[in-house]
Amino acid sequence: MFLANIKIWSFRKYGSSGEIDLTKPNLDLDFTKGLNILIGENDSGKTAIVDAIKLVLKTHSYEWIKLEEDDFFDSSNRFRIELRFEDMEEEAFHFTEWLGFEGQGDKVKPYLRIIYDVSRTEQRILPADICAGVDNQGTPLKAAAREYLKATYLKPLRDANLDLTPKKNSRLSNILQTHEAFENKDEHRLVSLFQGFNENVAAYFEGLDADRVPLKDDIKGRELKDKIDTFVKLFIDENHTTNFDVTSANLKSILEKLELQIQDQINPGLGTMNKLFMATELLHLEKENWTGLRLGLIEELEAHLHPQAQMKVIEALQNKKDIQLILTTHSPNLASKVKLENIIICHNKNAYPLNNKCTLLDPDDYKHLERFLDTTKANLFFAKGVIMVEGWSEEILIPALARKMKKDGLITKDLTEAGVSIVNVASAEFIKFAKIFLRQKEPYLNLPVAIITDVDVPAYEKELAVDSEGKAIKKGKNNTYNYLKCCEIEVTKQSLLRKKEIGKKFDNQSTQVFVTESWTLEYSLLISSTLGKHVESVLLDMFPNIDTSNYGSELAKKLLGKDIKKTEFSYKLANLIDPNSDDYDASIKLDTTDQPIASLLEAIRYVYN
Repeated sequence: MFLANIKIWSFRKYGSSGEIDLTKPNLDLDFTKGLNILIGENDSGKTAIVDAIKLVLKTHSYEWIKLEEDDFFDSSNRFRIELRFEDMEEEAFHFTEWLGFEGQGDKVKPYLRIIYDVSRTEQRILPADICAGVDNQGTPLKAAAREYLKATYLKPLRDANLDLTPKKNSRLSNILQTHEAFENKDEHRLVSLFQGFNENVAAYFEGLDADRVPLKDDIKGRELKDKIDTFVKLFIDENHTTNFDVTSANLKSILEKLELQIQDQINPGLGTMNKLFMATELLHLEKENWTGLRLGLIEELEAHLHPQAQMKVIEALQNKKDIQLILTTHSPNLASKVKLENIIICHNKNAYPLNNKCTLLDPDDYKHLERFLDTTKANLFFAKGVIMVEGWSEEILIPALARKMKKDGLITKDLTEAGVSIVNVASAEFIKFAKIFLRQKEPYLNLPVAIITDVDVPAYEKELAVDSEGKAIKKGKNNTYNYLKCCEIEVTKQSLLRKKEIGKKFDNQSTQVFVTESWTLEYSLLISSTLGKHVESVLLDMFPNIDTSNYGSELAKKLLGKDIKKTEFSYKLANLIDPNSDDYDASIKLDTTDQPIASLLEAIRYVYN
């Protein structure tokens, strides 16, 4: 069996004003059988989903889970959580009186719906039963049945050293007691071993060896016990003596004395201990002959793990069969390693699975994106807005422009402050990356995505240079070219057609395309009324011998001949634009009506909405 769906009404941030409408849950989220990764910016609702599951199911670790006033959305006096379990043919006999059935004939399948409906008054939160059934009320779920629905939970700020330390009711002992290895509690081999050990300890303090023969070389233990016994007889009476015992000879107390360590490691670090603790806690999911739920809830898997360790752990968990895991993370490293279909984006009071039943991605797109989804690109899953660019030039210049726009009062925050990620996807991948955020049906993912691209219609063309007799001029093996400006009317016409074509392909839902209309980014910057002079100074710095009477033609030569290092060009120009740079030129005043760069400024402003 697995948790197939959760529905939430007015719990934490998942709520709306007015009375609860059971036909319109505030969150309706499907899970996959295996790995589910909840990701998103801070306060996006990841923990609320995990806590909702914990409230209904409880956990093997017996965390104290108490209802709070803050669990109710805003001023609501009621919240409701529904969990639906499917593929439970083997486990159905535990829940016979609460089951529902779907399908017909041989395809009939059981399902289980769990309901937790809680209300409050002005004075207190009213107690509520965990119910189950096919109707909207259900009937109380018996304690025996609930034992088969507990989840395994790993909290976010784990103290693995403390949890694995021997003590009364230690976490390690609680985990081991539920394992089938310790089912025979009264006659377990460990009990007999400790009985023998206790007898030997007691004998030592009586001055005897294991065979009850008096010791000759070490009688300090007997002397110590005799002194204590002297006081005991004085304080109590002559009939009382003492005996030393290591632990009670019962399995629970024995397990509480156990400590788990990595063999041959001295003082292992937090990361190693955290991995050891996770391995121990997940024993609940690996029990043989278990006919209950195998669900693990792990918050912030990356806690105390360096990036390589995160990768190794998530890869191992992703390959686990027959168990279900629901994880939360803030780590782009983990997000880049997980299959896209296992990711759920939490954003703006909703959650959006990225499997092929929900997005516009084609099956082949998933394989392609997983190959290229590195840590840098995975930042897009945690952003409040995304700007997709097709190269290093844009990736370098856009943050500088945003900081300058803030300086000039065109926006109130720079990209970092606004939680906006810039993702360099390369021009050929725009459509695939854009589809990540496009949904097959409502609710749409209301996350602003701006795609910045060039119209790529050349403003200049090569013309073979000729001599006075009209013969081609050759220099070595390479032809010499003139760079002539194309017909502006024709270029404008082609640019508009190209822009319309790009917009038709990409503009959808909350994704918008912003096209620099004049050939490439570099050329658009050159003909900009606000930045053109600064571009000229950068070109002259990079190419001291260029013809300064025609910067357009000279830039065309470099672009068409691929002789310009675009990253160097962008760095130099960004240093002049960026108010945080030592080379900042305060004379620059950005203008949103400056047509060649207007699309860049519009894209930056769009992701703030």
